[in-house]
Amino acid sequence: MSETELAPQAPPEASLDEDDRLKPAFVSAVLERVEQGDSEGARQLVDPLHPADIADLFELTPAEDRRALASALADLLDGDVLAEMNDYVREDLIDALEPHEVADIATQLDTDDAVAIIEDMEEDDQRAVLRALAPDDRAAIEEALSYPEESAGRLMQRDLIAVPEHWSVGDAIDYLRSNEELTTDFWEIFVVDAQHKPIGTLQLSWMMRTPRVIQLADVMKREQTLIPVDMDQEEVALRFQKYGLISAAVVDAPGRLVGMITVDDILHIVQEEAGEDILKLSGAGEGDINEPILLTIRSRLTWLVVNLGTAMLAASVVGLFEATISKLVALAILMPIVSGMGGNAGTQTMAVVVRALATNQLTSSNTRRMILRELRIALANGATLGLLLGIGVTVVFGNHDLGLVIALAMITNNLVAGLAGILVPVGLEKLDVDPAVSSAVFVTMMTDVMGFFSFLGLATLWGLGG
Repeated sequence: MSETELAPQAPPEASLDEDDRLKPAFVSAVLERVEQGDSEGARQLVDPLHPADIADLFELTPAEDRRALASALADLLDGDVLAEMNDYVREDLIDALEPHEVADIATQLDTDDAVAIIEDMEEDDQRAVLRALAPDDRAAIEEALSYPEESAGRLMQRDLIAVPEHWSVGDAIDYLRSNEELTTDFWEIFVVDAQHKPIGTLQLSWMMRTPRVIQLADVMKREQTLIPVDMDQEEVALRFQKYGLISAAVVDAPGRLVGMITVDDILHIVQEEAGEDILKLSGAGEGDINEPILLTIRSRLTWLVVNLGTAMLAASVVGLFEATISKLVALAILMPIVSGMGGNAGTQTMAVVVRALATNQLTSSNTRRMILRELRIALANGATLGLLLGIGVTVVFGNHDLGLVIALAMITNNLVAGLAGILVPVGLEKLDVDPAVSSAVFVTMMTDVMGFFSFLGLATLWGLGG
């Protein structure tokens, strides 16, 4: 394959802006030709684009116009485009295709990309697509679908290069040159023993610079990171990041080589997991703008209802001090400040802890040290904010006792926020509950309740308004 064939075609300047995003005018021009029935004109505009940009074109197209666009660009809508496409947009287009058309697309892709297309289909449609595949392709995809979702088994590619340990470098080179059916996308060769268990790796750069007569066992790298086939994809991404991997062997329970994972797949996982955790912290569901509206409403409303319950709990605490508030209206004005600042402090700690748990920085061996660290931070921040707020309240309201009470309440609630921000995510992690999903609700509840209780309770004990 020539260098020209390997490089993607450069899109016309009129299609992309300086940030490599499709220009609105270009999208409108393509859709206008589709609407006029000028499929050839639409294809001429889109043909120079990279598959990722064609996928973006479908995502930028209104949902009601995507099928017409797909019909006009049928020749360009191949596996590479679908592999780059948003899950919801791809699912919508796949539903419009016949099983044999989906099977034709799946055969163009690596196993992991084919699985990504097929796994979300209805069971009957999935079986129809599998029946339309060649036996070898069907067996590989069925095996991948047997593994848990978001596991290494779903993520891995079956197309790899594995050679026996008794070969020489020359044997391996001859094998690569003579076998046209081998995959062309790989960075290293896996060396296996008689039981097909990986015992080492050999980078192409090493092999091409080593004399042919040298045995593979003498030049291969024996230390390697093996990925269990049932490992969660997030843990796989952490291993790639920690050890700086380009590719890694995937092994089954007996330790046999069954596939490999490459760094390009990991980049997608890292982006996906990072965005997923941020959205979970806010209770916004998947946060995909292409997600069906009813599904978005349901996912957001669930957490809003939970938040409503915690807000009512905080309001009931305020109700306990109705008599105190009625005697000094300033308490009603100031108490949201204490709870609000505590909520912000708790959110800061929680975000740090959730990230530390996700990246394996926070473990049982350093949890105590983390708690003490966050308590020191909370005490310092609380004292600083309490001093500033106390002075401000004293000056504005002319009440030294009120200034002292709100300063003490600020310190107390910041300490609670620091503890809640770390103990809630760690506790949920121990219970095998995703801390990114539920932590925010509980931390906010604790800081609101404790903020109101500490401020109004101290005011009552101090006799303010008496």
